[in-house]
Amino acid sequence: MKGFIGANVYVEGKGIIKTNIGFEGGKIAYIGDCADGIESIMTLAENQVVIPGFVDEHIHGAGGSDAMDGTVEALATIAENVASEGTVAFLATTMTQSPENIEKAMNAVKQYRADAPATGAEVAGIHLEGPFISTKHIGAQPLEYVAAPSVEVFKKYNEASGEAIRIVSMAPEVEGAMELVEYLSSKGIVASLGHTDATYDVIEKAMEKGVSNVTHTFNAQKPLHHREIGTVGSALLLDGLNCEMICDTIHVSVPAMRLVIKSKPHGKVTLVTDAMRAKNLPDGESELGGQLVIVKNGEARLENGALAGSVLRMNDAIKNLVTKCGIAFTDAIDFATINPATNIALSDRLGSIACGKDASVAVMNTDTFGIDLTLRQGNVIYSK
Repeated sequence: MKGFIGANVYVEGKGIIKTNIGFEGGKIAYIGDCADGIESIMTLAENQVVIPGFVDEHIHGAGGSDAMDGTVEALATIAENVASEGTVAFLATTMTQSPENIEKAMNAVKQYRADAPATGAEVAGIHLEGPFISTKHIGAQPLEYVAAPSVEVFKKYNEASGEAIRIVSMAPEVEGAMELVEYLSSKGIVASLGHTDATYDVIEKAMEKGVSNVTHTFNAQKPLHHREIGTVGSALLLDGLNCEMICDTIHVSVPAMRLVIKSKPHGKVTLVTDAMRAKNLPDGESELGGQLVIVKNGEARLENGALAGSVLRMNDAIKNLVTKCGIAFTDAIDFATINPATNIALSDRLGSIACGKDASVAVMNTDTFGIDLTLRQGNVIYSK
């Protein structure tokens, strides 16, 4: 079996240890002192560590393609692109658009998953961001396509996707939303507070119905105020809410990142990139939902100045947490691996290194935070 010999490995329950690890049949078959029968994939230096592959539950695009392009080719481009940052699985994230365009994106994911290509990161499902959102916190979502929450409309989208939707970002204060939250919860789908003006009282009621996630915490939601703590205050206060965070130091400042991590239980912080098609491309003009986006100095903005997703790489989010926030390396890794995997019910096979789980891992250089190698189910999907 293939694997790594005498490597620094972040093993579930043990931290980073010097060990041997073997892969067989796409799974982690052995972790231990014996190197017999292991064919080394590469010899690792002391500053290289084997970590679980990243799981990005909120990403729109990369490498010039977007999930809303509605083609298997676009999804393949994103999948192959994000492998270079250590990502082994992601949710293809949509946006508020016409029903026809959303269905087209759903159909493409269904086809891509049916084809099951072995190259690139796994498309583990869909994050439906909108159209069931508040017009008060539109962000970069097109206003004309905002729609009332509807169980029937959702069922139509989910059927078109091959039942692949895992997260729905929505505004629980909008009429009809609570019924949708209840339905999503009954189906094991994550209902997420996103692009919302929800107050604390509304969020408490929504959590009783099944809301459990906060979409890109701080961004496009009711801010904290000392007489009404809003969506942001509720996200920080309520332990049952998992908080997504875009740790590019643009969407969220360093002190704000530290505040979330200090406020939340360890298992309730999840790094996302919320990246759009311009990720890994040179600065210049791009597009999001039919809107012109200007990318400059790592910032992606609409012409009106609103942030339009990010161009963040997940390994750079780890770097920002460790070098700018003082977060422990293994904690930062957890926020991009086991936490999102648990949030979207994939932790039985992804998110940590343990025998029986998928051999979906990455090799990170701890000096530069660069990715040297990414494996998905034991197959190399990226090599530096």
